[in-house]
Amino acid sequence: MSVASLRVDTLTRRFADADRPAVDAVSFAVNAGEVLALVGASGSGKTTTLRMIAGYERPDAGRIVLQQAGAEPRDITGESPQRRGFGMVFQHYALFPHMRVEENVAFGLEARRIGKSERLARAREALARVGLEGAGARAVQSLSGGEQQRVALARAFVIDPPVLLLDEPLSNLDPARREETRSWLRLKLHELKSIAIFVTHDQEDAFAIADRMAVMREGKLLQIGEPEELYHAPASREVAEFVGRATLVGAKRRGDLAYLTIGGVTQHAPLAYDPRASDGDSDFVAVVRPEGLALALPGTSGAWEGTVVSRRYAGKYHVYRVSVDGGAAVDTPITLEVESGDALAEGSRVGLRLLPRPVVLLER
Repeated sequence: MSVASLRVDTLTRRFADADRPAVDAVSFAVNAGEVLALVGASGSGKTTTLRMIAGYERPDAGRIVLQQAGAEPRDITGESPQRRGFGMVFQHYALFPHMRVEENVAFGLEARRIGKSERLARAREALARVGLEGAGARAVQSLSGGEQQRVALARAFVIDPPVLLLDEPLSNLDPARREETRSWLRLKLHELKSIAIFVTHDQEDAFAIADRMAVMREGKLLQIGEPEELYHAPASREVAEFVGRATLVGAKRRGDLAYLTIGGVTQHAPLAYDPRASDGDSDFVAVVRPEGLALALPGTSGAWEGTVVSRRYAGKYHVYRVSVDGGAAVDTPITLEVESGDALAEGSRVGLRLLPRPVVLLER
């Protein structure tokens, strides 16, 4: 089934026992061959949105429109999951323990009244596509978590779906397997050339797999765009704090420079262009990322001073959290993160200086 796009228009879902909509007038479109990640904290509405697209939840308002190549747009809002024909990979895979691997993969074809020999042949082909060639006769219980994830994906692939939906597809994998699977999954989703939408609360998964990310909070869609766009040009404080690691620091604008003040010490950096950031005495917050800072010796003129409160080894460098002296602007106290190849102990006194990299200003 050739599909051109899927469009969600002002999709809304309310639950009787909640004081706000679980999903509140959410709109976006996804094109064929594109991978979209719905990201947000627990309770943001991302899974409910996915379930409405799948047909397992009925929206209270809005509609879902499927545009197939060469056909008129089709409103599928009221259609059953079976009628939509989408592929679904559930968080816990939902594999049948009493069936062999190839029977699990072929299950969706059986529901479509495809003969046994053809559906098993197609199931084995789908298993080969996900790197499990020859595993069809194995019991599901004999598979590792990563292998079960691939079986669930093969089961979604085998029906040749116009839209593939994935609910936290990597959440059950250990860290090493998860990192390995990210690049593999992105490759497979693009091989499928249909629409892929997946839900995750892990932004690292979204960065590694998605072409675009849609950030949700309390049922609302805050911003949608490429991962780089959301990281470097967040539209709000909520997006800045969720995407990547950031600290918000009080700032003012003067011409093309942003002036950031902590504890009476002011530093400046180039301003990332933002037409909303007016000149003069207006108050803003600057989005300070770890890569925008460098360590300095304590006592360095013009640097912020503070104490290392925690450290994390990240391979080629350490990530330090530094509580800055006198910081009481947006966070109390202000804690900044900085990356460095230097080895420092917790409790060390350090200086922090801004690097000449553009910073984003947002309304306070």
